Amino acid sequence: MQDPNADTQWNDQLRRFNIIGEKEEIKTEEERFEIDRAEQLDKKTLDELDELEDEEDERVLQEYRRKRLLELQEKASRSRFGEVIEISAIDYVKEVNQAGTDIWVILYLYKSGLPICSLIADHLRSLALKYPETKFVKSISTVCISNYPDKNLPTIFIYCNGELKSSLIGPFAFGGMNCRFEHLEYKLYESGAIETKGKLQKPDDMKTYGANDAADDFLRSSIRQSMKSENDDDDD
Repeated sequence: MQDPNADTQWNDQLRRFNIIGEKEEIKTEEERFEIDRAEQLDKKTLDELDELEDEEDERVLQEYRRKRLLELQEKASRSRFGEVIEISAIDYVKEVNQAGTDIWVILYLYKSGLPICSLIADHLRSLALKYPETKFVKSISTVCISNYPDKNLPTIFIYCNGELKSSLIGPFAFGGMNCRFEHLEYKLYESGAIETKGKLQKPDDMKTYGANDAADDFLRSSIRQSMKSENDDDDD
């Protein structure tokens, strides 16, 4: 078979009619060496780059150190949260709309004394620790939004770059008291609010709720919670 990179009139005609591709650029031994060295340096950590100081050109090493430091600084700046912050209405613009470029914000509205709000709050605290690149904030519903109805609690609003991207409103959206950590994690993952190293698998026991299914589950869990409270009172 004829070499497609050979300088022949036949190959020129084949290229003219797009039968073969353009001639590959043949790199010299020195060029190949420089490419290999650059690829190797690109994989080094800061400590490994320091160990190579006597072997490599100082200017080249400084450039790779600068690149590594920028990468570390960017990662640190995006991992500065790690907790659920309480905010009020006057904090909303600063903490949510002006959170920063490409920063995802989870705004949680709740009311004290509601068991499902306590459950979701526990999950969010764990999620904030696991995903410090995402900003988690919370507020008592009527403090953040005047006259916000209790029937819509718990509520999660998901923002990025000041825009509302998604929401979970009311107990049915969470699956009632059956909502586990993994369920809420997957819901936030689906919305794009949390970033994982690989694809997050949907929990096997996570239902796709219809209105009737969710209402039935929520009613059952509420009855169980009520019976538990009555038994605790009797023990007292």
